[in-house]
Amino acid sequence: MIPEIEKLLNDQVKYEAKASAQYLSMASWADTHGYNGIADFFYKQSEEERVHMTKLVKFINERSGNAVIPAIDQPRDDFKSLMELFETFLESEEFVTAKINNVIYECLQFKDYNVHNFMQWYVAEQLEEEAIARTLLDKLKIIGDDKSGHYLFDRDINTFQAPEAVR
Repeated sequence: MIPEIEKLLNDQVKYEAKASAQYLSMASWADTHGYNGIADFFYKQSEEERVHMTKLVKFINERSGNAVIPAIDQPRDDFKSLMELFETFLESEEFVTAKINNVIYECLQFKDYNVHNFMQWYVAEQLEEEAIARTLLDKLKIIGDDKSGHYLFDRDINTFQAPEAVR
């Protein structure tokens, strides 16, 4: 494996691990604030990011690289509102997308088409994740501070799917 690409993939492992921990923290926040549906949503998101991380670890090792399991800092847990929670969700997804795009760019620079092809799955996944985050944030903007709206949002969040154009 090209050392520069291996480093970028290991960096991506860390970004996925950080996202998983952040979403777990967000799930815990939602749980403690009575938003069981939102908590379940973020528990699932956390697990999904862990799966993304594991997929990268296996890929690096299968390609004769050395996957590095990162230490991560304590994630943020001091959210003031649902709006702030979902703004953080979108920011996290946008950050991960930018990092994946950088891996793709570098793969093309090094003509590492195997890794480039592998990373296409992540590109498609991020397109879906960002669409979900934006749509949920848009719904919260419509709801505003309406408590009954928050109740319905919490109740219905796990029936939400990505927009048709993305899937």
